[in-house]
Amino acid sequence: MSVLTAHLDVPLDHSAPGAARRAMTAVLSGWGFRDPDWLDEASVVVSELVTNAVRHGGGCVELQVEAHESAVVVSVADGSSVVPRRRDPDGVGGRGIALIEALSAGWSVENYKGGKRVRVELNPPVTP
Repeated sequence: MSVLTAHLDVPLDHSAPGAARRAMTAVLSGWGFRDPDWLDEASVVVSELVTNAVRHGGGCVELQVEAHESAVVVSVADGSSVVPRRRDPDGVGGRGIALIEALSAGWSVENYKGGKRVRVELNPPVTP
């Protein structure tokens, strides 16, 4: 498999996480990733990334999905340079980074167009 990529601009409102989940699932399904449990986990990761970008990031929010030979990487870029950090959960939030860590092989942050991009490598899908 060569590297496959998809880039999407995400709306800056309450519909953003759902729109990003649906778009990412459609893209990955089109690329042959069909395990429903794995797609659900990938959707949770994207939802958390986009929710954080809309809530804390500002500027334009961009979703990118990459499929490599042995990995799928999702990333979300926003206009803020503030690096996300793990925090104690409260009534408003604080669970996103823990969820991302539990459902992925790892995550990182890089400078991107004056803001940041959070990249998450997803655990590989289970093959029967």
